[in-house]
Amino acid sequence: MISVPSFNWETGCWSSGSPPLATLCIAGDWAPIRHFKSIIETDPASLYTDLLPVIQSTDLCVVNLEAPLSDRGSPVIKSGAVFKGESRHIQGLTALPVDAVTLANNHVFDFGPAAFQDTLGLLEKNNIKWTGAGMTIEEAAKPMILTAKGIRIAIVNFSEGEDLTAAGKGPGVMGWEIPRIQAQIQTLKKEVDQVVVIAHCGLEYIPFAPPYVMDAFIKMAEAGADAVIGHHPHVPQGIKFHKGVPICCSLGNFVFYQDTDLYFRKLGYLVKLGLTRDALVSLDLVPYQIRDQGLSALKGEDQDTFFTRFKEISLPLDTRQGIDDAWNGFLHYYGRKGFKNELASIMETMESHPQKGAAMFRNRLTCPQHFYHWRDMMTRMVTGEIETSLTWARNLAEEWLTRKKLD
Repeated sequence: MISVPSFNWETGCWSSGSPPLATLCIAGDWAPIRHFKSIIETDPASLYTDLLPVIQSTDLCVVNLEAPLSDRGSPVIKSGAVFKGESRHIQGLTALPVDAVTLANNHVFDFGPAAFQDTLGLLEKNNIKWTGAGMTIEEAAKPMILTAKGIRIAIVNFSEGEDLTAAGKGPGVMGWEIPRIQAQIQTLKKEVDQVVVIAHCGLEYIPFAPPYVMDAFIKMAEAGADAVIGHHPHVPQGIKFHKGVPICCSLGNFVFYQDTDLYFRKLGYLVKLGLTRDALVSLDLVPYQIRDQGLSALKGEDQDTFFTRFKEISLPLDTRQGIDDAWNGFLHYYGRKGFKNELASIMETMESHPQKGAAMFRNRLTCPQHFYHWRDMMTRMVTGEIETSLTWARNLAEEWLTRKKLD
């Protein structure tokens, strides 16, 4: 079992002292979009620069494929942006190579079920396994079993089902069904050697996972998961050890280019898990920066700075009070002004593009990240607490949302 004091905050590493029999690398969001699209088309391996040997040294690599890969389809009407790659962009995954992808996210159905089915066919053709979405709820909920050096590893993948994309009677992603996922983990623990949960959830761009996310991740750990990994916020968030189980709240972006000069949106980290048949025996975090030409591992002073800040956003997660204080700091920073601006944007869109505006408003009411944000924010307005929070929490929220990158 991992104990918190044994985690090295200067290097982002932990080891039990026993050598791993197999290693698993988990990376965040991957999509052939914007500036990275042309690089994937011409020289995909160059995107990964000095991370390439790091990833290739592991036995298995899993990334979050956050776009369908298809040569057909029309964009759906949804709250946020829509993404789609083409079939030729599969070479960006095979260049690593990627062994498996998670699909429970808010973009894999951006061009409808037909483009999604094309994606599954393309993955199968290139021997890349997948989990987290399907044409039925049974298919979406089916865990992925990977094998390395004789170790059987189950990957359980779910998301918030944004824009009502959770599978039900029809196609969709594995949604926010926490009791079902807990039961699945408990069953898998009797059938495989290790269970790793990968979830796509949480409010974007903030330094701390909201309480509802932390509650879900803790339930995954208590159900028997050996590690819990999160992504979707597009920025790095911290790590918590719950009864020895590492919970990485957000890996940040991977191959997911955003045209911004905001510092924390240009950072991410890989998670390398060292496994035996009996236990998780090591964990290594590999931080990197996202540049116009690709990814590059942080080194020297840049790496030191990353882990100093990483510790700062991790330690509050040790207690429920710290988790709540961090959340209230963000709610205070966002405040009435942020809420008014968000409402104004939705109403303006309702006037100019009614269907899009309706999708935005519907998503605020049905998606957990927006529901808990609005509910908790308005509750603190009602009680007169919206402008009360701890300074450190409010300052970190402001920094993560506004700090410009340093060149």
